[in-house]
Amino acid sequence: MKKRKRRDRMRIIAGTHRSRIIATLEGAATRPTSDKAKGAVFSSLGTYFDKGEMLDLFAGSGSMSYEAISRGMSHALLNDHSKAAIGIIKKNVKQFQMEKQCTIWNLDYAQALLRCHEEGRQFDLIFVDPPYALGKMEEIIALIDAYELLKDDGVLVVESLKEDQFAKQFGSLYQEKEAVYGISRMRYYRKGGNVDDRISGDV
Repeated sequence: MKKRKRRDRMRIIAGTHRSRIIATLEGAATRPTSDKAKGAVFSSLGTYFDKGEMLDLFAGSGSMSYEAISRGMSHALLNDHSKAAIGIIKKNVKQFQMEKQCTIWNLDYAQALLRCHEEGRQFDLIFVDPPYALGKMEEIIALIDAYELLKDDGVLVVESLKEDQFAKQFGSLYQEKEAVYGISRMRYYRKGGNVDDRISGDV
């Protein structure tokens, strides 16, 4: 009888919680961002933070949020529509003693974005990594712009399949750069600026 291949353990890469193991859901219910891609994202963002607020819209296990907090982000709002994912998030938050630094919502993406808008929330970092089959990325980015959820100096990072194509501009949000990691493409949007200043690269 063949043994099922075990998923590689996810860890916090750097910062105050470096090397801590992150609990994840079994099976294909969630698709965690790889450690390679996660490390590259945070290197692109400047590696470490001096406080700030993060929105993790499709949090899954919450890996990106714990990494951000470990690197100095002061607070993360973790949202996921899956109750199973919320259970894993709560387990991780308790394990890392991040209860005061994390807010957890169990909403679909449209409800979560609307609630953020109604509560007047704005973020220094927004990470959007929906299921690849959802097909709502442009709608999501447009809502983030319309609701003014990104601070003037903030960054929106979106993860998609590398072959997916999206507009370079959504209202006040401009794509600044992009990079490919395996099957995934990361795009970085900022408010204002010039779409012609974007930088692209493949890894």
